[in-house]
Amino acid sequence: MPRSVNHVASKARRTRILKLTKGYFGARKNVWTVAKNTWEKGLTYAYRDRKNKKRAFRSLWIQRINAAARAEGISYSVLMGKLAKAGIEINRKVLADLAMNNPEAFKAIVEKVK
Repeated sequence: MPRSVNHVASKARRTRILKLTKGYFGARKNVWTVAKNTWEKGLTYAYRDRKNKKRAFRSLWIQRINAAARAEGISYSVLMGKLAKAGIEINRKVLADLAMNNPEAFKAIVEKVK
């Protein structure tokens, strides 16, 4: 009995991956094995970088808060310690946004914890 192979499904699967790799450089866009490996590795990078993105933004917020706090004569670590002690629950994202876009409000927060 001859071997049964579902060419329709295999071709559809390959076409789907090759569509996803459209725009890649060289053989990565049109050679099935290379494209498949590149696409799979891309998924790994995407997963990893979703985590790294959170890290990078937190780091950016801390830098912005520190710069604004030092302009007010207080360091980042002291500011965050005093905020916690005063019971002011405001996250770094909002604090950094205030420091950038609303310096008066940030100054008021700093004055309150001093």
